[in-house]
Amino acid sequence: MCKFVLMLKVNKETAISYLRERDPMFDVIVQLYGMPQDIFRPPGFESLVKIILEQQVSLMSAHATYKRLKSAIPRFMPSDVLSLDYEALRQLSVSRQKSTYLHALAQALLDRTLDLELLKTLPPEEAQKSLTRVKGIGRWTAQVYLIFCLGAPDLFPQGDIALINTIKELKGCDRPDILSLTSSWSPYRSLAAIMLWHYYLTKRGRKMII
Repeated sequence: MCKFVLMLKVNKETAISYLRERDPMFDVIVQLYGMPQDIFRPPGFESLVKIILEQQVSLMSAHATYKRLKSAIPRFMPSDVLSLDYEALRQLSVSRQKSTYLHALAQALLDRTLDLELLKTLPPEEAQKSLTRVKGIGRWTAQVYLIFCLGAPDLFPQGDIALINTIKELKGCDRPDILSLTSSWSPYRSLAAIMLWHYYLTKRGRKMII
């Protein structure tokens, strides 16, 4: 069983016990694959860029694109991203759509219409609203950032296909009541999502890329 140090704002032993008692699905995950690996991404611009690159593609593909981008701008500041036009970003395998999103994020930080430091002090709902005001940052991107970078304990990205398919597989049904299920996992829905991702990736011989 791998070491488990989860940077959520919860007591992990209490949270795991709670989930395993509330839903036997989590007991199955632990018995099959143990606990997830250490989970934490430093808050800030670079991590948010990574999450945008991960939208609707595999983690491996997104990581490869991030590495190319990082090699082009090692300092990795918002002004550096803005210095790359759409053609330059395309050469680094960033799609036109995501190039628009990265530019919008960089500009919002430079204009201070988005303050990533301030997000640390806000309730998750308010922090999510601040993030989703930026073009290209929807609920999924905002929630993943809040879970992995700010340790929000009770968020579940319901639009994540891997999570939905994993629930369907473990529950053995085509149309699980996602809202009812996730509500029953509160106040530890973030940990529930991480455990489901852990199952999805481990079963396929992959691991979560931090």
